[in-house]
Amino acid sequence: MSYNLLKGKRGIIFGALNDMSIAWKVAEKAVEEGATITLSNTPVAVRMGDVSKLGEKLGAEIIPADATNVEDLEMVFSKSMEILGGKIDFVLHSIGMSPNVRKKRLYDDLDYDLLNKTLDISAVSFHKMIQAAKKLDAISEYGSIVALSYVAAQRTFFGYNDMADAKALLESIARSFGYIYGREHNVRINTISQSPTMTTAGSGVKGMDKLFDFANRMSPLGNASADECADYCIVMFSDLTRKVTMQNLFHDGGFSSMGMSLRAMAAYEKGLEEYMDENGKIIYG
Repeated sequence: MSYNLLKGKRGIIFGALNDMSIAWKVAEKAVEEGATITLSNTPVAVRMGDVSKLGEKLGAEIIPADATNVEDLEMVFSKSMEILGGKIDFVLHSIGMSPNVRKKRLYDDLDYDLLNKTLDISAVSFHKMIQAAKKLDAISEYGSIVALSYVAAQRTFFGYNDMADAKALLESIARSFGYIYGREHNVRINTISQSPTMTTAGSGVKGMDKLFDFANRMSPLGNASADECADYCIVMFSDLTRKVTMQNLFHDGGFSSMGMSLRAMAAYEKGLEEYMDENGKIIYG
């Protein structure tokens, strides 16, 4: 059901890959709510993913770009304003990847070159994106910039690795840039801390299936789905949240406020054998 919450608004969605991704769902909902959008992802992701199908479905032009490259980002904003016919009203940063996680490097044995890539892709790209937009004066007054985060920015989660550091930096950028952009241009910047979600990127995290189950047991409302996260993003893009900025907003069924639930406690009776090496030592990384 559409409420026309974004009627007449223009947006850029970064990070849609396939129909499992939250960015994909946000793009669909944004157009459904009356917005016109452009889509951006890396050239490799555009070639390997299904984003061209999404573009055709939504009538949205796809702009391949490396979100860690400032010139590419400036091109995305300039081209989007040209295509959409004016300044941008909302932006979604749904970008995250850890080469250390992909290579199964444990947190106490990180490759630091790969750590730098994790931080650049997953967090510093957010700063570059906002800085490029501000220098181009590309965002409308009371425009909304949102990035997707996770509660591992505040709490330690087995297997989340250096992505937790990236999410902590991401949230800090939203606060620091939110003050400057808000004071100077009334642009609001927030992060949404979503439940663990079975996206293509999320499924690469060690023990993701167990983390998903644990969070679902802990949360009184259960895990929030990608579709539900998209709904929340739409509200954050809309004029209904014109005075919300510099916030990390938990969208996790109540998980972030829980200590222990009955359903989760019952699961603790299981052993740790599958996490032990051949000498019986537990691997905590």
